Amino acid sequence: MIVGLLGPEGTFSEKAANEWDSTAEPRYFEDVSDVVRAVIDDDVDYGIIPIENSLEGSVGMTLDALLKYDTRIVGEIIIPIRHCLLAKGKISEIRTILSHPQALAQCRHSIKNRFGEIEIVETMSTAWAAKRASESKEMAAIASETSAVKYGLNILLRDLQDRKENYTRFIVLGKTAPEPTSKDKTSVVVYLRKDRPGALYEILGEFASRNINLTKIESRPTKKALGDYLFYIDLEGHVIDEKVQEALRMVEKKAGMLRILGSYPKAE
Repeated sequence: MIVGLLGPEGTFSEKAANEWDSTAEPRYFEDVSDVVRAVIDDDVDYGIIPIENSLEGSVGMTLDALLKYDTRIVGEIIIPIRHCLLAKGKISEIRTILSHPQALAQCRHSIKNRFGEIEIVETMSTAWAAKRASESKEMAAIASETSAVKYGLNILLRDLQDRKENYTRFIVLGKTAPEPTSKDKTSVVVYLRKDRPGALYEILGEFASRNINLTKIESRPTKKALGDYLFYIDLEGHVIDEKVQEALRMVEKKAGMLRILGSYPKAE
């Protein structure tokens, strides 16, 4: 089995992939869209990408990719995130800190308190940051302990994230829908036909009236017009469940668009 994920070696996506299936062969890509396309083109069997962080919320590029490409969510993994400051030299030698935008955001206050107005550079992944930091003592990376080992860096600071409780949810993309387990989650995207008073309330009411618990609802701009939004919704249950089917049929009648992204086992 080949699993596509953000690279190079040492990313938190790699850690999530190992949690999901430690026997899978990893194949590394530069960004989320590349992973999604690899699944669609059958270059990999599955893809694992981050979708949500407990400190910084949803990963916008993942939400956009789920809408743009015809793919299916078949699983999820939640892992704790512990960021480290990695460098070849000492803290006093650091002039630039590099990392993925999500990691930088999760460590925003810690960076400011410790380093003031130091130069910040965004990279495609935390592992890319570590790889670049191995080239100069003036650069440091915010990345995992695993990256320190892989790229020969010193761990100067541990638990750099602004809060100790820091978790990222990853989704698994594939083409074969998993069988229901009785502990499932379904993800959908809803677009309202037009903005009007009570439109979203009516949609959410279809779930509430059937006692379907929503675990997440996130608005995202359509990028077509100001004030025009899509809604990403996670709900408890599987699409084969009768009450879920009923709710989605009614939502489809009231909405401009409904896309089912997948039903899959909830992460423990």
